[in-house]
Amino acid sequence: MNSRLQAAGRIMVALDYSTAKDAELLLQQLGGIPCYVKVGMQLFYAAGPGFVAGLKERGYKVFLDLKMHDIPNTVKGGSESITKLGVDIFNVHAAGGKQMMEAALEGVDKALTGSPAGTARPIVIGVTQLTSTSNKMLNEEIGIEGSVENAVLRYARLAKEAGLGGVVASPLEVTKIKAACGEAFVTVTPGIRPAGADLGDQSRVMTPEEAFAQGTDFVVIGRPITASADPRAVLEAVIDSVVGQ
Repeated sequence: MNSRLQAAGRIMVALDYSTAKDAELLLQQLGGIPCYVKVGMQLFYAAGPGFVAGLKERGYKVFLDLKMHDIPNTVKGGSESITKLGVDIFNVHAAGGKQMMEAALEGVDKALTGSPAGTARPIVIGVTQLTSTSNKMLNEEIGIEGSVENAVLRYARLAKEAGLGGVVASPLEVTKIKAACGEAFVTVTPGIRPAGADLGDQSRVMTPEEAFAQGTDFVVIGRPITASADPRAVLEAVIDSVVGQ
């Protein structure tokens, strides 16, 4: 595998669409580029689990971004159902607590019991703080004192203690997460904006090059690609910019 293919495999394109038809149009435009695809709530609730299963049948790497946050037994059941779809990565909210995150892993184990040999185990990651969360919001609205960075690190350590494989965090916290939880602890970083792109509703952002320089494993890019007149050209440019990192 050459470095360009490796770079493409570390980029997650967010399929932030309201219909499967629109998502399929983008996939056609990106055909042949071996990137990850991220399916979030909007598309999942519109197109359903069958769409996700179909992506896997066609060979896509899938991050299912539903951010489960509920009582442990409910999250366990949700994790079992998600695992059966064959996704590669999915997430739960670290704010749900250690017991809930452990229950998510129990759901994965239950789904894999009796599954065909060679069935891949998904990586379960915890959501720390959203990249739209500012320090003011954290303190005054969410009710957590201190800095966003400290809150992220607390949740990352908790996720590791629960046995999760990594976390979702902004690229600004990657270096300290790796120092606290180890290099093998996966970081998935949204809030990625190529140079010159509109920040939108994101508060804590970096370019793809900057995020990979921090040591992140995957970057998530949505609107700069999906809202572009030429999504393929944008993704190709991003891949070119990070080759070798």
